[in-house]
Amino acid sequence: MSTTAGAPGAFTFRPVDPARDAGLLHGWVTHPKAVFWMMQDATPEDVERAYGEITADEHHHALLGLHDGKPVFLMERYDPARRELAGLYAAQPGDVGMHFLVAPTDTPVHGFTRAVITAVLRHLFEDAATRRVVVEPDVRNTAVHALNEAVGFVPAGEIQKPEKRALLSFCTREQFEKAVAA
Repeated sequence: MSTTAGAPGAFTFRPVDPARDAGLLHGWVTHPKAVFWMMQDATPEDVERAYGEITADEHHHALLGLHDGKPVFLMERYDPARRELAGLYAAQPGDVGMHFLVAPTDTPVHGFTRAVITAVLRHLFEDAATRRVVVEPDVRNTAVHALNEAVGFVPAGEIQKPEKRALLSFCTREQFEKAVAA
């Protein structure tokens, strides 16, 4: 488990336990606000199976993000040269793919999602081998595009994935540090 400071309270990360966390994650990934997660019709068993496959994959990892000990987001880290983006762009050494999903809430806190993505990027850049974070959100997900830009991501262009039209974007350590210092 690792900790990232920088927001009110502490963010920590722990590996997803598919059997233990499937019920919690099911509520998150099937929520209407998670439409771009593309699991709207998933059953709890589907969620457990999907995260079981990720857990078993040496090139894809899922982490549960906690704020002051309470689960509040999901983060996936993957090797974009081997998963998700394999063959769709010119991968470079040190590229790390990332997805994140903030848990739905009836009491949103202004700036919380930005604090989460900041914690996620800090966590990824704690690994000295990470040179650039790669994301590929749906082109229609304008809210996440703005959030990505706010933490330093630069769009490289649209790509066609099997399941969606995506906006490929990159963020180097330097771009991230400059964005969060501003």
